[in-house]
Amino acid sequence: MSRTISRSRPSKTNQVDKKPSPKQSDSKTLKIIPLGGLHEIGKNTCVFEYDDEIVLLDAGLSFPTEGMHGVNIVLPDITYLKENQHKIKGMIVTHGHEDHIGGIAFHLKQFNIPVIHGPRLAMALLEGKLEEAGVRDRTVIHTVGPRDIVQFGKHFKAQYIRNTHSMADSFTMAIETPVGTIIHSGDFKVDHTPVDGEFFDFQKIAEYGEKGVLCLISDSTNAEIPGNTPSERAVFPNLDREFNDAQGRLFVTTFASSVHRVSMLLELAQKHKRDVFVVGRSMLNVIAHARNLGYINAPDSLFKPLNMLKQCPDEKAMILTTGSQGEPMAALTRIANHSHRQIRIQKGDTVIFSSNPIPGNTISVVNTIDKLMQQGARVMYGKGKGLHVSGHGYQEDHKLMLALTRPKFFIPVHGEHRMLVKHAEMAQQSGVEAGNIAILNNGDVVKITSDSMKVDGKVTAGIELVDASRTGIVEHAVLKERQQLAEDGIITVSATVNGQGELLGEPAVNLRGVVTTKTQEQWERSAIPVVKKSVRDRFKEVVENPDSQRPTVNWTGLQSRLEEDLRRFIRRELPKQYPVAVLMLQHVDSVDTSAKGDNSDPSEPIKRNGSDGRRRRSLSTASAS
Repeated sequence: MSRTISRSRPSKTNQVDKKPSPKQSDSKTLKIIPLGGLHEIGKNTCVFEYDDEIVLLDAGLSFPTEGMHGVNIVLPDITYLKENQHKIKGMIVTHGHEDHIGGIAFHLKQFNIPVIHGPRLAMALLEGKLEEAGVRDRTVIHTVGPRDIVQFGKHFKAQYIRNTHSMADSFTMAIETPVGTIIHSGDFKVDHTPVDGEFFDFQKIAEYGEKGVLCLISDSTNAEIPGNTPSERAVFPNLDREFNDAQGRLFVTTFASSVHRVSMLLELAQKHKRDVFVVGRSMLNVIAHARNLGYINAPDSLFKPLNMLKQCPDEKAMILTTGSQGEPMAALTRIANHSHRQIRIQKGDTVIFSSNPIPGNTISVVNTIDKLMQQGARVMYGKGKGLHVSGHGYQEDHKLMLALTRPKFFIPVHGEHRMLVKHAEMAQQSGVEAGNIAILNNGDVVKITSDSMKVDGKVTAGIELVDASRTGIVEHAVLKERQQLAEDGIITVSATVNGQGELLGEPAVNLRGVVTTKTQEQWERSAIPVVKKSVRDRFKEVVENPDSQRPTVNWTGLQSRLEEDLRRFIRRELPKQYPVAVLMLQHVDSVDTSAKGDNSDPSEPIKRNGSDGRRRRSLSTASAS
């Protein structure tokens, strides 16, 4: 299904005399395909495709929701990129936040990217990630500066335009294509007093607006909020007040990647003569890179190793830590949970949250705050304290971007649905025709020519889940099983059967997390006879060639039949169906086990178990629901 978004009134800068023929239109069509970042916050990934060339813009991640048990990282589904990897000419990185670069190392394990262009700080952080993941040799990293221009293949050229954001070294992109210029805002806000003195390059954006911008793709995160986003510097006096009021040890948590905020906190530590103890791997990593590149200026003497914290007077210590979002493994969360090896909260400590919870993290943050307060800490948090400002533009910032670029077409991105809708309304109020605005879903294929834009088709989109080991993708079926186990519990049965279908010993039946009116002993008395009867009655169904000297046994079939009988029994005993896991130990003697469903090797040496000299083999555990 295709819906056409046509332009009803030509602009002076993009005048089209006549519609191109279908042949011309097909040959000069740019595809824009967002794979993440729409109707959500995180995993920002966008594909630009023209003819046989693809350029990627960012490749981020997001964090799991409460129901994603054991999941550590959420990535966009990149099936489309794997299928078209031969077209990929390179990647544009706008800045170094995790929701823009956090997925790159994972993607490089599945396909190569010829070159990645990006700002110095983002590339320094990325290089460390790639080294750690063992994929540094699968791409070339190239650092860029303000107004640098990079070329991708025959059809794409991109210029980096400095903007202001909560992270240093952030850029808006001007991408020149055969159909016209696309401006991608990147993450931005308008900050007239930036901490690092690097101002928003409005002049260059206005130049592109004057020449003619075909399409603006723009950050929508704070599109619901009226006015202008306060400057990053606005939090300095409020943080200064809290530093002054803190009598004992001072804990401060913020986003590790908020280099400007971290720089101000270190400035305040010097002002108030506090030694700084940095806790958390990501905080240590970002500070090291930012100092090396000159984005943070702080003397070595300011920092002290954590093992010296006990020797430092309380009123002279500042602990700069990760955990502003209540992440389970972050340093502050572990401190709140009494699980940090070196730090305990003590009465008189002050904890400052220089951040606001991102969507989905509110409960985790509130729980952390409660635990810290219960241990005697004075905790300063919340919007009313003025300890945090956003790195994303409010409505007046969006209007300025629209006014400078004067786009023919507009696509709001980087936001939840209500944000995209509000941003689209602002674009219309700013002069963009209603029919020239597209609110997309992840996976939508937008086809743009010099005078038309239409949403035509869809590619595979969705999410890929990476567990805490970060070594493999958690399949949806596995996640569903984890959710069911968390909600319902599981019933497990184990039994040992010999080659004649005889049970060796009593089967074991256990309920884990299952709510029932019966005791464990009562369950065993009622379930064990079912297991015995099932094995006795069903064994003859799985023996093949019973009259031969070496009959064969389909052990997998026996296990399946036992599960089936147990499910029927559970349906009678319990009000709902529960997962069942059957572990069957196969006691091998004179019976051939080479039947279908058993992969045992007849030449496999006998494994000794005690002194009986018998071979035992554990069949795979099966789950039924």
